[in-house]
Amino acid sequence: MHLLEIGAIRNKPAAGLYLALTRRCPLSCSHCSTDSSSTSEQHPETPFRRLVESFDHETRPDLLLMSGGEALLRAALVADLARTARAAGSRSYVLSGMWFARENRRLPDPVSAAIREVDHFAASLDEFHEREVSRADVFRAMHRIRELVPQVSFQLTGRGDDDPYLQGLVDDVRREFDDQVPILVGTLSPIGRGRQLGGLTPTPSSGIPVAPVDPCDRITWPLVTYDGTVYACCNQDLVERRMPEHLILGHASRESWPELREKFLRREMYRALRVLGPSFVAARFSDGPCDKGMCGNCVALSGDAAAERKVTEYLRSDSGRQVEAAARRMVEQVDGTAFSDRRSGRYGGLVSLGWEAEREQSSCTS
Repeated sequence: MHLLEIGAIRNKPAAGLYLALTRRCPLSCSHCSTDSSSTSEQHPETPFRRLVESFDHETRPDLLLMSGGEALLRAALVADLARTARAAGSRSYVLSGMWFARENRRLPDPVSAAIREVDHFAASLDEFHEREVSRADVFRAMHRIRELVPQVSFQLTGRGDDDPYLQGLVDDVRREFDDQVPILVGTLSPIGRGRQLGGLTPTPSSGIPVAPVDPCDRITWPLVTYDGTVYACCNQDLVERRMPEHLILGHASRESWPELREKFLRREMYRALRVLGPSFVAARFSDGPCDKGMCGNCVALSGDAAAERKVTEYLRSDSGRQVEAAARRMVEQVDGTAFSDRRSGRYGGLVSLGWEAEREQSSCTS
């Protein structure tokens, strides 16, 4: 599954499901958004297995995305979840900090076995990861990984469009892999351990800025975090600071994917946040201030029963249904590069690298 294909479904509600399989990580990057460490608490695997085993062909997500911490510390779990998801028709993706590449010219057998089972492998690389795992080691491992998995990509992070380190890293990746490996570029943010770094600004709104609504794509794919709690929002910063109650969807040990999906798609507050946006909802339906930014306005809605009641009444009205339908059409018309264009600035087009070669290969094998 090419990165461009993932972007094409990014705005489709419940088309993807994030699993944060562990908070442990053998690296100690000073910008870590999850504040992971080698001694972080390790929760049971059972909720993740139970949830993915509940996938069926009718309601399963198109894509299962596994991360951490470091997901490949649980290599056997990654492999099992990928196989189980594939049996229901879902494809899988795993993101790694590449700890296994350090001064090691041979991939560990459990890691290789897990990578063989997934449909997409992504490597995270930035100035802080490079202090833990060298660029040369990462590149060497990625050449080997490309022989094991259908698609790979890089997630590169820097301080913004004018960051010379980021420009040099992008140039090196493109040269090393002959422009055949797609790249998703992000910006360092002051979350997790990153709060201790200087000169970082919060990541801007992830929505599609079309006045007067501000659709939020962070409530498009649910997130199952380390302990099995399922959130309607995938904002890792909110997870770390305790997700507001109205965004807690359920728990993987108690509810099946069809049940969680139904709740996620039907609840009026989630639908309103998804297509109208938190700022619109706060301004229109809440008596509180609506000047806290997209995520701040969403957090302020937690526990606001009056606002939720008004949202429900509105979306069940004729005018509300028409506005929701129009906003949904607007979001669904966005192409596969829109997510990266908003997140990656001038580097947004790099998600398309290797796409033509992928299409040619697919046409030859079909």
